[in-house]
Amino acid sequence: MKIYGIPNCNTVKKTLDWFRLHEIDFDFHDFKKLGVTELKLEEWSKHLGWEALLNKRGTTWKILSPEIQNSITSKSSAFRLMQEKVSVIKRPVIETGSGSVLLGFSEEHLADLLIKIKRKIK
Repeated sequence: MKIYGIPNCNTVKKTLDWFRLHEIDFDFHDFKKLGVTELKLEEWSKHLGWEALLNKRGTTWKILSPEIQNSITSKSSAFRLMQEKVSVIKRPVIETGSGSVLLGFSEEHLADLLIKIKRKIK
């Protein structure tokens, strides 16, 4: 499992705490330190759609000028912005290791994931 995000983000903190509480091994990729590649954004976009990856409710989006906000009309323009300002990516992004990708914190989705993990172990 790999979790992508920003360590000081409350949603990412909740997710990391949840994984630790349930003793699930994971690698953490810090967007601020390591950035994100266009290839990775493309991979996630195939699962989730580029629009889902763009966090329009966060502070980073809200402080962008209306001109910049209005210019994000395609996957390529969104990817450029996400690479430039990684804080505009909705987080966390969780690669489950089984080919699926989860976005954001949802106890329900994580509980389903935990059940699948336990089934594999048995």
